[in-house]
Amino acid sequence: MTQIRAALIGTGVIVGNHMQALAHEAERVELVAAVDTNSDTLKRFAETYGVQQLYSDTAQMLAEQQPDLVMICTPPATHAALCIQALEANAHVLCEKPIAASLAVLDTIQDVERRSGRTCTSVFQWRYGSSGQHVKHLIEQGVFGKSLVGVCHTLWYRDDAYYAVPWRGKWQTELGGVSTGQGIHAMDFFLWLMGEWEVVQALVGTLNHAIDIEDVSLAQVRFQQGGLGSIVNSLVSPRQTSYIRLDFQRATVELEHLYHYRNHHWRFSIPEGAPYQDELAAWSSLGEDVEAHQTAQLTALLDALERGERPLTSGAELRHTVEFLASLYKSAFTRQPVERGSIGPDDPFYSSMTGAALP
Repeated sequence: MTQIRAALIGTGVIVGNHMQALAHEAERVELVAAVDTNSDTLKRFAETYGVQQLYSDTAQMLAEQQPDLVMICTPPATHAALCIQALEANAHVLCEKPIAASLAVLDTIQDVERRSGRTCTSVFQWRYGSSGQHVKHLIEQGVFGKSLVGVCHTLWYRDDAYYAVPWRGKWQTELGGVSTGQGIHAMDFFLWLMGEWEVVQALVGTLNHAIDIEDVSLAQVRFQQGGLGSIVNSLVSPRQTSYIRLDFQRATVELEHLYHYRNHHWRFSIPEGAPYQDELAAWSSLGEDVEAHQTAQLTALLDALERGERPLTSGAELRHTVEFLASLYKSAFTRQPVERGSIGPDDPFYSSMTGAALP
């Protein structure tokens, strides 16, 4: 594969994870340019990482550099327009979450994606850890039996200083609360492991911050294969943890960590006295220990492009997660369960996560 020319848009706090990923894949990717409208932030980035080609204007960068891959690390409200701009410039896109403010906006992005022949991928790095991939494979092979119960908790804490950043805490600029900006990582991973969801019923609340968006959300989910799931997203939990538990007919699989899991964060259990030696052997067969990080996702994205395949968290897979998010909000604001596939273009929640009116 010819070395990919990448450009970075947005050089703020989150950029360090992506620079780590680029350093790991230096043989396959060259960072040719960086863009930021904040000249001070851009200058600090350039001094730290030695990037020479710096821009304040995305259009100029795309025209002059013609990158193969654009990595977007800007505030949420700018994501969709930048994704479209990069796709139309014939670049693949890797964008921080949330990519879009609604299903309608995501569908517009994916229309441009199809016309351009390029791909637009969301940063959902939890799918890419080696142990997460291992669990997904064993589930697909039916090693643990039928999935019965799932628990998905994002219990984090954010203080008032966190929301002092001007774009945070507002629907128009953050595009949603804890469900959209923090819990979405675990929810995307949970939905991927549990399989196709069927119906969701949810509650949201703003319990401990002077903000417009929710700092807590709860959801109950029924899956097509019959399993039931419980989701809690919180930014009001002083003892922070991220926890996923999957109960199958023959085993329980648990993951507890905070932001980036590795193999040792998992736990596997079988019923006491049960003769499930094959299940134990299958679980113990995991060898490599790749952290669930932007580095693993970039590696997987490059591998997919080399093979001419669609990256995992793009296309239909990405839409499944955004549709679940829209359905969670619709259920919370209407106080009714929402079935998958029921939010179409005529539904107010298709064009807005709040149903067009701020709650």
